[in-house]
Amino acid sequence: MFVGALMIELHMPQCRTLKEKRQVVKSIIDRTRNRFNVAVAEVDNQDLWQLCSLGVTCVGNSEYAVREMLNRVDRSVRAMGKAEVLESPMFVFRP
Repeated sequence: MFVGALMIELHMPQCRTLKEKRQVVKSIIDRTRNRFNVAVAEVDNQDLWQLCSLGVTCVGNSEYAVREMLNRVDRSVRAMGKAEVLESPMFVFRP
């Protein structure tokens, strides 16, 4: 079994309030969960209007499958165009 984690740092310059930010972040989280069946959560920068850190995790039977899934999630979030991805480090390990 392999476990993968992806941290996506987002910048949303169009957001002027926490309410606007929550709408954008909720949309990204819901679409990602439904499309890829992965666990997603906002893990940092909850009180900042224009920044967000999302944590994404998945498990699989091969390192390649886990890396490919997380790469697809990363490309999908970038393609949504709702936020600019600042960085997205990925970690895969075998417990």
